[in-house]
Amino acid sequence: MSSRSIDGPRLAPASGGPAKQLVVLLHGYGADGKDLIGIAKQWQSLLPDAAFVSPHAPELCVMNPFGGRQWFELTFRESSDRAALEQMAPDINAFLDDELEALGLDGGKLALVGFSQGTMLSLHVGLRRRQAPAAIIGYSGMLLSAAQINAELKCRPPILLVHGDQDEVIPVEALTLACDALGEAGLGVQWHISRGLGHGIDVQGIGIGGAFLRKNFK
Repeated sequence: MSSRSIDGPRLAPASGGPAKQLVVLLHGYGADGKDLIGIAKQWQSLLPDAAFVSPHAPELCVMNPFGGRQWFELTFRESSDRAALEQMAPDINAFLDDELEALGLDGGKLALVGFSQGTMLSLHVGLRRRQAPAAIIGYSGMLLSAAQINAELKCRPPILLVHGDQDEVIPVEALTLACDALGEAGLGVQWHISRGLGHGIDVQGIGIGGAFLRKNFK
């Protein structure tokens, strides 16, 4: 059981039957769970047997305290962000385990989808779980502590990274660095760069992500 309360918007399977997969969407810094649940609605037709949950981060955002949330205080300093991420990770893992147990699913039926700070968390947690998730998708994010991946890797899920080439918050070079580090660790990584896109998710990225989930859940 998570030591911090984590919950947020949910969507039951569009099929009306029991969930056969679980997709967890982790929002970015200064947003909340409502920010990504709309993407889940666009994926329901592709994944009719999937349950979706887009939890709110447990902390108020330092830079946006009026409704914004953060998974951890983001500094863009490697050592401090890494330490904060590691502190948050056990709560996320407990939340994921509780959600899977409630649906009667094993960890191989889980997909993690992150945006920005949520991508950092999805990659960190997803690559260190005992059982590999079915997929990890990271939008407009980065891989923290790439040098530690080989030593800490516990599973090898398929990964998709998507980034805008005009991202003013996390430069698109972060995608290249992540792909290089993950590839060197023996992970299969697909990637897509959205031309003209800033720090966000476009229609093309949503479509590519939905197809990636559908393929890997099968």
